[in-house]
Amino acid sequence: MIRLILSICLLAVHFAGHAHGFRVGELRIDHPYATPSRPGVQTGAVYFRSLDNRGRTADRLLSASTPVAERVEIHQMHMDGDIMRMRAVPDLELPARTAVQMRHHTPNGHHLMLLNLKVPLNDGDRFPLTLHFEKAGSYTVQVWVQTPRDADHQHQH
Repeated sequence: MIRLILSICLLAVHFAGHAHGFRVGELRIDHPYATPSRPGVQTGAVYFRSLDNRGRTADRLLSASTPVAERVEIHQMHMDGDIMRMRAVPDLELPARTAVQMRHHTPNGHHLMLLNLKVPLNDGDRFPLTLHFEKAGSYTVQVWVQTPRDADHQHQH
């Protein structure tokens, strides 16, 4: 019986560690991750499975900061014919009771662009990222660096 309880506890800890979600007020920040940087490249990107606003009022992601990069910008991607382009935007709207996906390779989606990286981002690394929301305030999450499952189709920044 004790062995069974210990096994269940270990599985719970294992899955809790892999769930990788954060809450700040009515916002749920699900699985922040970055892609590994390429040698010699000074930029990186952070994505989220989703930013879920479960509240009754809208919020906005105003900015972000991290010690691993000089600057972080919110970028929007859009398709221009067969070419995916991106541009910096001043903020990201988080409508009430809506989940906003910020996944790798989401057409017309968003991501956070890390500019002037101070260190390379290697698969398996983790680093802090502080998100600054208009209503929910600032909150620091841990970003995991991982190679996306569709790495063969990874776009260049």
